[in-house]
Amino acid sequence: MQYEAAIFDLDGTLINSIDDLADSCNEMLIAYDLPVHNVEDYKYFVGNGVAKLVERALPEKQAQDKEFYEKALAKFRAIYNGKVLNKTRAYSGIRDMLAKLMEKEIPMAVCTNKPMEAAKTIINILFEPGTFKMVIGDRPGHPRKPDPTTVLEITKELGVEPDKVAYLGDSGVDMQTAVNAGFLPVGVLWGFRQKEELLENGAKLLLDKPTDLLFQVHFKAKK
Repeated sequence: MQYEAAIFDLDGTLINSIDDLADSCNEMLIAYDLPVHNVEDYKYFVGNGVAKLVERALPEKQAQDKEFYEKALAKFRAIYNGKVLNKTRAYSGIRDMLAKLMEKEIPMAVCTNKPMEAAKTIINILFEPGTFKMVIGDRPGHPRKPDPTTVLEITKELGVEPDKVAYLGDSGVDMQTAVNAGFLPVGVLWGFRQKEELLENGAKLLLDKPTDLLFQVHFKAKK
């Protein structure tokens, strides 16, 4: 099977952002004199957008208090906006893999549950201009992954059929997204979650390192 496009998750797939997310959320919790969490916990709090991240990080009582929760979410957003690139970096080998796909004239895009502004800031600073045809993050009024609406919007814009798209991600949410959209679900093992979660949610391929994509998936530019 030949594939004509690649769509990527962001956090845990292209970039290691877990320290900045954890630091920002813990700073918010400290501000309210609430217990903090370790970085490993945050690997399981992320993946469904920042609203769900904050809900998971808060104690149950505070998470269920709508007024408090909204204040905590706003505080987290404000803190994180100042920390998005403190420790966040592209994973080793990612830029080489993206450069090879660009040489093959394979269109690439990013679809993430991260807020749109933060996603675009990170992409613009950490990656070469023009690497991605589209970058779509969490937008008010639009469904989040694993709903396939946004990734299918991307394929339409790229002019590629869903069954010719490889989707790379590090979580069960990403694999569900790929399955729901009719893409090839490719799980990455350098991210935040474990192999078992990826397989249970539909991964057809697992990559140990970014350049493995070039050997395991046959990409050919659409004529």
